[in-house]
Amino acid sequence: MFKRNFLFGFIVVSLLGISFIGVSRVAAQNNKKDLYSQVEIFSYALSTVQSEYVDEKSPKDLIYGALRGMLSSLDPHSQFMDPDEYKDLKTETEGKFGGLGVEITLKDNLLTVISPVEDTPAWRAGIKPGDRIVKINNDVTRDMTLDDAVKKLRGDPGTKVTITILREKDDLVKDFVIIREIIHVDDVKDPHIIGDHIGYVRLTEFRENSQDELHQALEKLKSDGADSLILDLRNNPGGLLDVAAKVAEEFLPAGETIVSTKGRHSSQDTVSKSGNNSGDFLDWPMVVMINEGSASGSEIVAGALRDNKRAVLVGIKSFGKGSVQSVIPLPDGSGLRLTTAKYFTPSGVCINGIGITPDVVVEEDIVKKDQNADNIDTIFSDLEHKEDKNKILASKDKNDAQLQSAINVIKGIKIYRRFQQKA
Repeated sequence: MFKRNFLFGFIVVSLLGISFIGVSRVAAQNNKKDLYSQVEIFSYALSTVQSEYVDEKSPKDLIYGALRGMLSSLDPHSQFMDPDEYKDLKTETEGKFGGLGVEITLKDNLLTVISPVEDTPAWRAGIKPGDRIVKINNDVTRDMTLDDAVKKLRGDPGTKVTITILREKDDLVKDFVIIREIIHVDDVKDPHIIGDHIGYVRLTEFRENSQDELHQALEKLKSDGADSLILDLRNNPGGLLDVAAKVAEEFLPAGETIVSTKGRHSSQDTVSKSGNNSGDFLDWPMVVMINEGSASGSEIVAGALRDNKRAVLVGIKSFGKGSVQSVIPLPDGSGLRLTTAKYFTPSGVCINGIGITPDVVVEEDIVKKDQNADNIDTIFSDLEHKEDKNKILASKDKNDAQLQSAINVIKGIKIYRRFQQKA
């Protein structure tokens, strides 16, 4: 077969040999004759392009191009990665890379910001969740793939990139000139006691060590006198699914459902339950804060804690990314990022494309933010005393309308519990 028709043999072997996740399962459920007839059409088109196209193209270029098109036609989160791109993905998961510090996706076929990562160039420049990136260095992003956009946004530290933002809710089109940096993500931010024994901690992303870092922060808050918690997941774009489940488990007793996933095949259906038998934070009154930059893992945690009646949600509606992507390596070093399942909250709700509406909706910027409190770490680097940082934190807390609402909710829960104890 390979000698008589290299291309046909190559594509059949490629399609049927990628993994049993793909074509073999489709063939098991559909008419094999239909599959082979469609492959034959594809092979004919491929051979025609190779022999008749004005410029000569290698089989590899044609196959890679076909795979890119196939994956991009599925949904905004599935993609084919050549060996270099697959290597870049591994770099990204390590949490350190050169770029702007912004999480992006395709929404309504437009390049859209899920969330800027806190304390990164994009964050400091004022990029916001929901911003549409319409140009990157004068290149129009319509019809641009996610992978191509990421390539253009990343670059050597110290170099500049200009992005043109459409902010629909403000009817604003603006150019942002941003200098790339090495991005290092700190998952846990600003753990401190707000007052009235209320602990506060911000979780910026779900990476390998996020749950361990959060647990350490919770233990510190407890030793400082905290008996309740505000967990801030605003602008948290997600991350690792299993880590998000572990974070939710910190606050859920054993046996409670955290999240379920449902795929095309029964083997992809899972139910994650808490195994926490002796946690120190199972009874703490809780508020979880979310906004339009809270996605994926953040929505898993928020949905699990609300559905299990463990926390009240405060803020604005979350982003709505409820699908699970599996990374599948291919033999030549390339790979697929493929949507293989959708996840559901314990009550059976899939929030993909919908988001989660908080119990208490509080719009942002109701109270004008103190400009001196925008970036605590930057300011505190020039300070010598812990009390100075505490003052900045207090100023930031006071001028955060959503946080003030969360504090009031926590106080209300405490009062209600006292009434229950008396009854």
